[in-house]
Amino acid sequence: MRKIYLFAVTTALLASGCRTTENLYEAKSLTGRYRQDQPQASVPTNSENRISKPALTQAESPQVRRLPDLNRSDIQPVAYIQEPNGPQSSPAEPLPIPQTADLARSNLNLIDMENVALQNNPALAQATARVEAARGNWVQVGLPPNPNIGYSGQQLGSGGVAEQHGAFIGQVFVTGRKLRLNRQSAAWEIQRTQRELEAVRLRVLTDVRIGFYDVLIAQRRRELAADLVNISKQGVDAAQALFNGEEVSEADPLRARIESDTARILLQNSTNQHLQAWRRLTAVLGTPELVIQRLEGELKLDDLQLSWQETLSQVLTESPEIAAAIADVEAARWAVRRAYAEVVPNIDVQSIVQDDQSTGSTNANVQVTLPIPFLNRNQGGIRRAQAEVAAAERSVDRIALDIQARLAVAFQQYESALNQVDQYSRKDGILDNAQRTLDLIRTGYKADEFGVLDFLSAQRIYFRTNLAYLDSQRQLWVSVMEIRGLLLRGSLQR
Repeated sequence: MRKIYLFAVTTALLASGCRTTENLYEAKSLTGRYRQDQPQASVPTNSENRISKPALTQAESPQVRRLPDLNRSDIQPVAYIQEPNGPQSSPAEPLPIPQTADLARSNLNLIDMENVALQNNPALAQATARVEAARGNWVQVGLPPNPNIGYSGQQLGSGGVAEQHGAFIGQVFVTGRKLRLNRQSAAWEIQRTQRELEAVRLRVLTDVRIGFYDVLIAQRRRELAADLVNISKQGVDAAQALFNGEEVSEADPLRARIESDTARILLQNSTNQHLQAWRRLTAVLGTPELVIQRLEGELKLDDLQLSWQETLSQVLTESPEIAAAIADVEAARWAVRRAYAEVVPNIDVQSIVQDDQSTGSTNANVQVTLPIPFLNRNQGGIRRAQAEVAAAERSVDRIALDIQARLAVAFQQYESALNQVDQYSRKDGILDNAQRTLDLIRTGYKADEFGVLDFLSAQRIYFRTNLAYLDSQRQLWVSVMEIRGLLLRGSLQR
């Protein structure tokens, strides 16, 4: 019995020494939904099974700086906490809307915004975590089974006359290169997650650029609406002066005041649109608490001549979405080889050493077992793996066609918007003619050469023309950013 006791103590010590250390994972969230006082999930780690992997390249794990002096607004993210008696409501206070001149001056530009998004956007952090998960899976699927140890006792009721006490050890030997095939397939899974990380980065950068120019255009729209308010005020003053001089009827200053009030409504709407564009941008950046500021940037687009065939060919060659789909195909092909290797039986070897008290001798036994692949030859698994290869190959074609369809829409919008911007902004174009018309009629109205209706009509045409020009600029920027987003992978890697 003493031998049994010593063997049990030894086994317990071995088992306790093999325990994997645990590290508590602290979840963080922009919205504060995960709090420190909540139960936290534990993620086991094993220092002995770490894989030595190369450091991420700059395209895979960008090192970016945070913006200095980020002013915080009065609206802060609040963790959702369920009150015992239900949520308590409080009267909402109207959000103060700063005028154009009251916006905080800053030197924030597009590059700064991109760096903030790469640092704070949760979608990028999520995609990076998936890459690490795939690397951990590569380690795990190539590890052999653990050996088994145990105690064996026979004839224990013989009062020590014929008892046999022993210890055994067993090991399953994986054959058919199954572990190597597992890691080959898992390596392509790593490739797929890395390409998906690139695709997420492209989407985030594209969203940041579109949001950035949305804010710039919203700034310009507010300035234009403010100019219209000033012009309308001048029209009211001019109409009132003419009425005081008994040169026009009372209807002229009344119409001018109506137009001035309408311009104030448009200014308020433009301010609201500016706030909405800023909130969308900060949501993409992952910094919803960032106070609204004036951005620095140019609305004028550099000359960019795109060819449909060249653009399509480059996109299909360098798209990270297609690269991820191709990695899926390779992983599926290795899974077919793994399915065929499953037929090769693993070998289970077990050895036991016993102390026979009836004879006073020590004996040993060896047992080798392996299944016979007679009824189950993994027929279904092989068939499934082959079908998954066919599905993965067709997925590449589907993604390529989907990218071509998206590029076609963006390219059509680019060509149409480019034509509209040119018609508006060229010399003696729509903008120049609208400005000259407004100046001439305003001067003529003061000289009593035109009526108030002519002046108000020219004023509306000027404002609507500039708004249409801004809309054309926005559409041009959106289409160009989407096309550049599809073409960006090569430049990121270089």
